[in-house]
Parts: sequence; structure tokens; C-alpha cells
Amino acid sequence: MSLNSPLVPKSKTNCTNEYGKLKKVVVVSPENMQINEIINETQKHFLQENINIDKAVSQHKLFVETLERHGAEVIHLTPSPELNEQVFTRDIGFTIHDRFFVASMNTDVRKGEVETLKSWLDTNEVSYSELLHSIEGGDVLVDGENIWIGVSGRTNQLAIQSLRNQLTPYNVHELPLREDILHLDCVFTIISSEWALVYPPAFSKEDLETIKRQYNIITVTDDEQFQMGPNVLAIGDGKIISLTQNPGLNERIRAKGFEVIELDLSEIIKSGGSFRCCTLPLIRE
Repeated sequence: MSLNSPLVPKSKTNCTNEYGKLKKVVVVSPENMQINEIINETQKHFLQENINIDKAVSQHKLFVETLERHGAEVIHLTPSPELNEQVFTRDIGFTIHDRFFVASMNTDVRKGEVETLKSWLDTNEVSYSELLHSIEGGDVLVDGENIWIGVSGRTNQLAIQSLRNQLTPYNVHELPLREDILHLDCVFTIISSEWALVYPPAFSKEDLETIKRQYNIITVTDDEQFQMGPNVLAIGDGKIISLTQNPGLNERIRAKGFEVIELDLSEIIKSGGSFRCCTLPLIRE
């Protein structure tokens, strides 16, 4: 048994895929959330309306309670008033098998989030590697020997090459994204060893074929993609947390044998992220 197996009590991080049972995860309450500076396409639509913080906090609390009810230990990092995107913990780091990587944020408004994470990691003696070139966790998907990484405005090829050099046992697949797509997990999410949610227009024909060779796909429509439809969170045992706002997509997921837990995250998705974006898994079993 590997020392880093989640079955070993001293294990700090271990995620071999996107759909194993979620056991330990990092979140931040959206109590300081607001759109001050537009840093993605979705925010353009909600700048005037902005975020109802009380509603966002309430929706996030129900999401966290759902995670806990299904067996996850939820770690709360301290929200900082100056870090208005901090709810999206997915981007500041990622676990690939037994290694934890601290991301390198592309926008100045988000760089302070990494320091909060590193402070927690240091305090809890969780070892990590820091990446110097621009890469964010929303662009990184893990499934066994395959690591899928989006090439986006937030993740560049220098970072991917650096990661590839550190992950020699694995197949690192680059997926260049359409320019208006924020992160890979906004258009592609793996929900089991066989199934993935995919928004086809985000990818080249060749890359779409590569994905289809690996997975059966549930196609996401334009409207569902705008409503953050692909950004579901698999929590293990075939259970998927998805937005109430995407009933058609939820039915298509159920039709493939999954249990869909519908929650409302309508305030938080105004800033361009949903359930996967709001979680940083440390351990899946």
C-alpha cells in the first residue's frame, strides 16, 4: 500500500479521478463576493445587477451541508474582504493522485487567494509543489493515468509542459479552448470512468474526437453552458450535484443511471463558476 493512499490515516492528499467518493474538500464562504473588475465573459452580463451576498452565502451554506451529509469533511479557509473571487477554491490548487500543486493565478485580483491556501497547507503540514507559469485548477481534470488540461487565458503551455515534466507516469492531454471559455471545467467534466459532460463548440474537431475515444458524452447546449451546466460536482457513488436551472441536462444525466442532486447556486454562477469551481478536493476514495 502506498503511504499516500487515502486508506492510510496520515495521508494528506489523494485524488486519482474526478468522481471517487469525496472525503476532504476546501471551500470559502462567498461573504465578500462581488463583481468589481470583469475578469470573464459571464461577469459582463451581471456587472450592474451584481451579487446578493446574503443569498450567495445561504446557497453556499446549503451546498456545504449537502457535501457533509454525503460524508465529506469540509475545510473552510478564512474569507478576506479584498478577495472577492475567493469562493472559487478550485482554481488555487489541484490534487493529482498523491501530489498537491499550488496554482499560479493569471489575474492580480486573485493572487492573494494562493497565499491564504499556502498558509493553511503549511499550518497543516501538507506538502505541495508550486507552479511558476500561469495555471489554474479549473483547467485541470484527473482520471487515472489521463490528465486533461485546458489551454486557456488562465493556463498556458509553459505551465503544462512544466507539469508534464513532473508527471512522467501519466498521459497529459492538452485541450486548447475557444477564446471566450474561462476554464476547461466550464465545458468538460468527467462524471465517471465512462461518462463526461461536454460542450462541443468549445473544442476543435480533433480534440472532441480524442475526448469521445475516452468517454461517452452527454452533450450540453448553448443555454446550459451559459448557465454553467457542465460545472457539476461528482461526489461518489454515482451522485452528481447539479444546478436546478438545468432541468433538461439533469434528466439526461439521470437517464444514464446517475443520481442527480439539484441545488440552486444562481447568485454564485453570476461570477462565472458553479459547484466544481467552489470546491478544492484533497481526498477522494
